Amino acid sequence: MKKSTPVPYPSDDLLLSSSRVREASVSLGQCSNEQRQQALTAMADALTSHAKSIIEANLEDLARSELTGLNKSLLARLRLDDEKLTLAIEGVRQVAALPDPIGLRQLHRELADNLYLQRITVPLGVLGVIFESRPDAVIQIASLAIRSGNGAILKGGSEAKLTNEAIVIALKEGLSTTDVKPESISLLTTREESLSLLRLDGIVDLIIPRGSNELVRYIQDNTRIPVLGHADGICHLYIDSEVDLSQALAISIDSKCQYPAACNSVETLLLHKDIAASFLEIAIPAYRKLNVVLLGDDLSRSYGISTKAEEEDWSTEYLDLKLSVKVVSNLDEALAHIRRYGSRHTDAIASRNKQTAQKFLRSVDSSGVYHNCSTRFADGFRYGFGAEVGISTQTLPPRGPVGLDGLVTYRYYLEGDGHLAADFASGLSSFSHKDF
Repeated sequence: MKKSTPVPYPSDDLLLSSSRVREASVSLGQCSNEQRQQALTAMADALTSHAKSIIEANLEDLARSELTGLNKSLLARLRLDDEKLTLAIEGVRQVAALPDPIGLRQLHRELADNLYLQRITVPLGVLGVIFESRPDAVIQIASLAIRSGNGAILKGGSEAKLTNEAIVIALKEGLSTTDVKPESISLLTTREESLSLLRLDGIVDLIIPRGSNELVRYIQDNTRIPVLGHADGICHLYIDSEVDLSQALAISIDSKCQYPAACNSVETLLLHKDIAASFLEIAIPAYRKLNVVLLGDDLSRSYGISTKAEEEDWSTEYLDLKLSVKVVSNLDEALAHIRRYGSRHTDAIASRNKQTAQKFLRSVDSSGVYHNCSTRFADGFRYGFGAEVGISTQTLPPRGPVGLDGLVTYRYYLEGDGHLAADFASGLSSFSHKDF
């Protein structure tokens, strides 16, 4: 999507459908915890009963996308087989079982006699979510939206059109048996609608893009609605001089190969010079067996890597079986490389030296920093959130995998008994500021 692509104004049909989502979200925000839990249970049951039609629709989407030449990483994300669908449905049930994020009292303070302040969590309102290829994102986002009391306007990529439609039919059928209005969820189907969504400020409260760097940058540049998300997933693994080489190799392989099309897969290995030769001696044949293409700097190439890494490789999100390798002199050089080329997504260190590891964890300004484990753990489901609407790499919260806690805001409630600010200004009354 080019930066110069104009953003069309919403059609009357889009304004009407999105206004219905807004109205439904007001009703949803007033539903009880039990009502929203029952809605998610019904959604999960409906997905289970519609599993066959959803998977058949996905097979049609896959066949069409293969013919049109969709790239391998997007095809991998598009695929929704029995296992992935079962995991997604399990995620809905997990979200239903999570503590209610709405109505939590974060602050309770006496300002003066009979003047009480509270800060209470409330839904954001309406989420506008634009994503590419991954139909299971519809399930994750819808469940998190309903559980947190938010309406959702969803726009998936054209490559997943049939799958997305089949999923939303099931979700709405499930909601129709509950106190939550099916209009709380809406699916957009055309490119023009997805662009017009960016102009729905006043109806949509938060835009969440999940897709390519180009898509996210375009959205950030073309809307006045707040945007939550990340443009790149350039993740690093630094292998220290004091390390268990076999453990480090296992971590590096899992970080790259467990699901290379994911944004939390590692794209660059940084090797301490003291272990680079011995590590690559075992890593090169291991990666070769897994069909991973290694691209190295001059020093790593002297240890057996055949393909040269160019400057642009250090800032490339491959989303494929490719991995850049660089040899560094020490931890500080590794940290400098991550600061220059990283995307603040997830970065890890493999080291037996706890002091070195702690310096890495304190110094790397990413949403996730790990010690002796795979970067693939950067995921809402693995964090116990049930699901996620996306991963945020911004420094302001929410940050990292965004689950229920990231989809609520708060209001200040003040209850008095005829209190006047003028009385405090004149000295007739005084503040106590007593916390409960």
